[in-house]
Amino acid sequence: MENRPGIIIITGLSGAGKTVALRALEDSGFYAIDNLPLPLLGDVIAFSKKNPALGKIALGIDVREKELLREIQRVVEDIRSSAQIEIIFLEAERGVLMRRYKETRRPHPLVENTNQPMEELFERETELLKPLREVADRIMDTSSLTPHQLRNMMMESYSGREGSGSEITLISFGYKFGIPQNVDLLLDIRFLPNPHFMPELRALTGLDLPVQEYVLKSSLTEEFLRRAEDFLEFLVPRYRKEGRSNIIIGIGCTGGQHRSPAVTEALSARLSKRLGIPVRRVHREL
Repeated sequence: MENRPGIIIITGLSGAGKTVALRALEDSGFYAIDNLPLPLLGDVIAFSKKNPALGKIALGIDVREKELLREIQRVVEDIRSSAQIEIIFLEAERGVLMRRYKETRRPHPLVENTNQPMEELFERETELLKPLREVADRIMDTSSLTPHQLRNMMMESYSGREGSGSEITLISFGYKFGIPQNVDLLLDIRFLPNPHFMPELRALTGLDLPVQEYVLKSSLTEEFLRRAEDFLEFLVPRYRKEGRSNIIIGIGCTGGQHRSPAVTEALSARLSKRLGIPVRRVHREL
C-alpha cells in the first residue's frame, strides 16, 4: 500500500488558539505552514508525497479564506482519497473569545472598520466556518484552557502519535457557571459534603490540603471514586477500540471551588495509576 503522509489541518474561530496549537505541532516535529491558501492545499500534499523528508505536516487555515470555504467539503473529499489527514477545529465560548481579543487588542480578521461590533464579527465568522467545522475530525473547546495548557495538550497528543493510546482530560467546574462544552461524560458530585459551609475552609480551594482532607474523608467520596474508577476501567478500552484517543470528563459541583477540584485531583491520581495512561487536569473556575 502507498505510504501516505500524516497531515494535520488546524482551523477554527479566531481567538480559540490556532496559532498556539500550530506552534505546538511545529515543536513536536511537524513542518508547519500558517494561513495556507486553500487552492495550494493539493499542491502541498503532492509535494510532501514526493519528498518524504518533510515528514509530518501541520497546516493552518482561517476565515480569511472565506470565498473558498464553500468548496471545502469537495476539497477535503478529494484530499482524503490520496492522503491521511486530520482536521482539528478549535472553538471557545463567545464571551471567552471576546475577552481574549480585548486583552490582545488584535483586530479580528473580518473587521472592515473600527465601529463594527465584535459580536457581529463572531456571528459572521461562525457562519462562514460552519462547512469547515462539519468536516472536522476533532472539535476542541478551548474555553477553559490557558495557552500553556493547550500547547501541552497538543504536544502530548501528537508527539509520536502512531504509538499513542487513550488519554483522559478531567475538567473541574461549577454548575452555576455552565457546563463545559464538548465533554464526553459529566459527573455531578453536588451530593458530597460541601466545604463552603465550613468557615475555616471557605476561602481555600480544592487544591489546598485541608479542603482535600475534608472532602476525601467522606465515605460517600470514597465510594464515588471507587465506582468511577471501575466504570472508566471498563469504558476506556472500548473507546480505544472505536478509535477514540481522547476522553474529556467534566466533574462538577456548585461553584467549582472546593469539591470538584479536590475530587478531580484524587481521581486523576487513581486513574493514572490504575489505567497507566496520561490524565490531564483542568480546573476551570480556579
